Amino acid sequence: MNKIKIYTDGACKGNPGNGGWGAVIICNDEVKEIKGYSKNTTNNKMELLASIMALRTVDGEGDIEIYTDSMYLKNGITNWIHNWKKNNWLNSSKKIIKNKELWEEIDKFNNIYNISWRWVKAHNGDFYNERADELANIAIKEMN
Repeated sequence: MNKIKIYTDGACKGNPGNGGWGAVIICNDEVKEIKGYSKNTTNNKMELLASIMALRTVDGEGDIEIYTDSMYLKNGITNWIHNWKKNNWLNSSKKIIKNKELWEEIDKFNNIYNISWRWVKAHNGDFYNERADELANIAIKEMN
């Protein structure tokens, strides 16, 4: 059974502004890097998209650990999502939660695969977290 580690990050120049996402996927000692960008987006969307794109890339067989420096992503998928779903994707103000479509896709993966969500402190020397950040910023530069 595979043990897959994924490090993700999102970045945005302006919020909203041009954004990028990056992910480092480690499986069986193989390292794969992916990145992409969006125009007129937010940092939170890029954080979510980094995880989605990484999960689309792996086959999902085995245990998956996702490392993120986004408390929005970590808390959203491990805590807040239960109430969002119970309340038909409405927040406490009875408004549709932001980035609902992205959360629904992450939730789909979370229900299919055995995923552990881990938080890492940003810019704290974690090699793969730093690399995911670099990839997100490279994607922004490449779009200009």
